[in-house]
Amino acid sequence: MIQREDMLELTRRMTVKRTSFTRIAGSYMDEDGEIDGTFNVNFLNLSLKEREKNLAIAKAIPFSTTNVELKDFTIPANCQGNGSMWQLLMAIKQCGLKNDALMDIFYELTTEHIHTNGSYAIIVFHDRYDVPVKAADKERLGESEEVYEYLICAVCPLAGEYEPGRPECGFLFPAFADRSTEMNQALIFSAGDGEVHRKELQNLLCGIGVV
Repeated sequence: MIQREDMLELTRRMTVKRTSFTRIAGSYMDEDGEIDGTFNVNFLNLSLKEREKNLAIAKAIPFSTTNVELKDFTIPANCQGNGSMWQLLMAIKQCGLKNDALMDIFYELTTEHIHTNGSYAIIVFHDRYDVPVKAADKERLGESEEVYEYLICAVCPLAGEYEPGRPECGFLFPAFADRSTEMNQALIFSAGDGEVHRKELQNLLCGIGVV
């Protein structure tokens, strides 16, 4: 089960003043699931308006209804070997989204698994969070306990030309549980508890032979 406080700890930082997002990358997909353009930029190079808009997209996933729209998912050990989606995500996380070849593979695999009505965007965020040590009374002590490095992926229908709307589904990887990294888990988001997208994302995350 996901602890709501863990998600609130992440989302409290998803403001223009507090964010530590390093990079944002994405792909626009047409109605046939073909790539119609990509982007990959330093998050802080976005305009204030663009940062606010994209922070709202990223925040919508961990801030969604815990254990209803957002559920934990354990990636089986046999789906974590060479050529797995798990390995691809680990490589994307390690390079901080800076490898366009890896991102293109991810977009192609995602569009093979996720089915939406109309055109949409696949948006990926990278963040590093210095998790502070807290005392027994939950008061922050100041120093960092660990660095939680993670990705948020959001699949958003396009509300206009290259204008992503509220996420329809997505995931956070690796999971954040008890204020620490859970490398073998992801948190899967599906708006309105849509089980079709949840199953599609599980199949995507369990992919093997992908790279």
